[in-house]
Amino acid sequence: YRIDDGTPSDCVYLAINELFKHVCFDLVISGINLGSNMGEDTIYSGTVAGAIEGTIQGVPSIAISQILSNRNKNTPLSFDLAQKIIQDLVQNVFTKGYPLKGRKLLNVNVPNCSLQEYKGECITPKGYRLYKKEVHKRTDPKNESYFWLGLHPLEWQKRENEDRLSDFDAIASNHVSITPLNLDLTSYDDLKNLESWHKGMLK
Repeated sequence: YRIDDGTPSDCVYLAINELFKHVCFDLVISGINLGSNMGEDTIYSGTVAGAIEGTIQGVPSIAISQILSNRNKNTPLSFDLAQKIIQDLVQNVFTKGYPLKGRKLLNVNVPNCSLQEYKGECITPKGYRLYKKEVHKRTDPKNESYFWLGLHPLEWQKRENEDRLSDFDAIASNHVSITPLNLDLTSYDDLKNLESWHKGMLK
């Protein structure tokens, strides 16, 4: 389902709470997003936000994105692999149940490769994306300025003390990346340090 004037999370909220409010949903699939949603991109991704909304509403949710990097612009974009992955995931959910408990969701990224080049799936942590400070200023036919953001290539850094492939590493080796995401962004390791730092600040 889609709406013309709203975000993916608006679409999920409206579907669950109004348009199909008498339906008991089994699963929310948000996507297929055109472009990756890995590393820190997940924090402000509209596609991931759609799956977050489903999770908040108590429905198991999956966000799925199709990588566009290394694509020959003269070659039509194929969703064959993404379609296969969605079908496999849905079948797995209905056969084995949703694998996560609580306010968590699955974030899936599909490499830009053919079914023949596809190497399988990897369960991955998020990697650290490296961003360049690029802003492309352009001028439209009315001689007004506009800006293109986010055109930098996919570059990343591996997490310290992490043996698993990150989502970026998986995609680079033609694997599908499947990452469990937790809605709780609290940095629990820092709570005690923050309490010590905060003492005496407010009187």
